[in-house]
Amino acid sequence: MPAPRRGERAARAATVTGGSRPRLGRHVRMRPDRPTDGWVLLGPETVVVLNRTGHAVLRLCDGERTVDDIVAALVADFDEADELVVGEQVRHYLARLVDRNLVALG
Repeated sequence: MPAPRRGERAARAATVTGGSRPRLGRHVRMRPDRPTDGWVLLGPETVVVLNRTGHAVLRLCDGERTVDDIVAALVADFDEADELVVGEQVRHYLARLVDRNLVALG
């Protein structure tokens, strides 16, 4: 599948708003990965190795917090983080995971 063009990416990210309440998809689990001392996202026929930032975002995706809440928590946890930049990156990251059915929005 070809990579989406810039406009498509922006349109897709627009579906993840500050008021969206992300959670892991129905058959998706996040588990520790002992060999790498990190975390993985397990979905049907899918394994995604998470970096530290991905884990920091997804551990907050409980279906209760909004994207704005998640961004505020991340900005508070990471020194010198710019809220606008973090917000944009989180929305794009979640949009990619929504497209792969790994995250659902409420």
